[in-house]
Amino acid sequence: MKQVWRRSRLQTSRGPRVREPKEYHRRGIRATFLGRAEGILRRGGHPVATEQKPEKFNLMISSGVPNAPEYLIMVNLDDVLSAYDDTTTKTLEPRQHWVTEMMETDSELWEMFTARGPIYQYYLAEDTKNFYQQPGGVHVIQQITGCEWDDETEKMNGFTTFGYNGEDFIAFDKDSETWIALTPEAELAKQDLKTRTEEYKLFHTVTCPSILKNCLKHAESFLNRKVLPSVSLLQTTPSSPVSCHATGFYPNKAMMFWRKDGEEIHEGVVHRDMLLNQDGSFQFHIDLNISSVTPEDWRRYDCVFQLSGNKEEVVIGLKKSLISTNWGKSKMKNNEVNTTPIVVAVVVLLVLIVIGAIGFTVYKKKKEKPLTSSPETDCELSERLNSQTIQDPAHSVDTT
Repeated sequence: MKQVWRRSRLQTSRGPRVREPKEYHRRGIRATFLGRAEGILRRGGHPVATEQKPEKFNLMISSGVPNAPEYLIMVNLDDVLSAYDDTTTKTLEPRQHWVTEMMETDSELWEMFTARGPIYQYYLAEDTKNFYQQPGGVHVIQQITGCEWDDETEKMNGFTTFGYNGEDFIAFDKDSETWIALTPEAELAKQDLKTRTEEYKLFHTVTCPSILKNCLKHAESFLNRKVLPSVSLLQTTPSSPVSCHATGFYPNKAMMFWRKDGEEIHEGVVHRDMLLNQDGSFQFHIDLNISSVTPEDWRRYDCVFQLSGNKEEVVIGLKKSLISTNWGKSKMKNNEVNTTPIVVAVVVLLVLIVIGAIGFTVYKKKKEKPLTSSPETDCELSERLNSQTIQDPAHSVDTT
């Protein structure tokens, strides 16, 4: 099935827009690129996230971008920046505690990450030299390559796709070991990539699985953490529904619902999609239509958040004093919210004139439905309350 690309927050100041790959479907297995895979079940009419551990490892190399490093490597595991390297630092630097431990206990793996940067950069230039359909101007090439591990079947699957100026261009089918041109213009590039088929096959079947398993081993405690959220009430207008918003929780197996007199209710309740925060945690909100609720009955309602594997519930009552609004001074009472920006587009590479970027993604997941990356209308208030500053990866270090 054709790869789906979605507009990115990052794009060149001129030239074609950059779009990000979202989902790639094949043989019933879903790999989510630069986004998040999420399983949704149904409980009492509302979505419940099923537990899964998508581990994502992104490695990017860039060249040709003015005032930018010749190469850039960002290692993202579970959508959290774990290590960083560019031509300025000249070495892969840890950004999470588990990476520091890996440096000490698995030096061979660490040295491989550091040494392969220039090699990937060179081969990307060779692989994409015939992508450019027009001379001059700004052109954008994106490559997503990696593997996925289904932890139920223990089956490993590899994938490689290229995008050109925000559109599907060419993909590698590892089962048939052939390149599939997704546009007529990709036929020329297809001939060049045929000479690299064996290298990509080796990467999909040997190199990538080895890297993934090593990362999962070192990051086990990080990936198995359990964090309760901050919960607050939001309302966009006096007549709009009241949204119960939970943010900062991990993992994504959680559920939230409204109650009346201690009993879960479904009438007048709308469940929104779970979203990914920049720090790898999640946020989720559900709306309650209060048009038919009298002021005297407000005290009978509350919102409940439950995290799988944790006996503690987070409960917040329906009270005007606890509602944060955007038609006056916002009030932050119990469980004050300081949400992270909704950033699903974690990494994207822009390339000027000649070279693109390589994204190396590995992660482990179960066969589940995708996590939606676009908030609904009532999420506008939560975005306003969120911090709008995206951390500079070169200056963010986890000190835990």
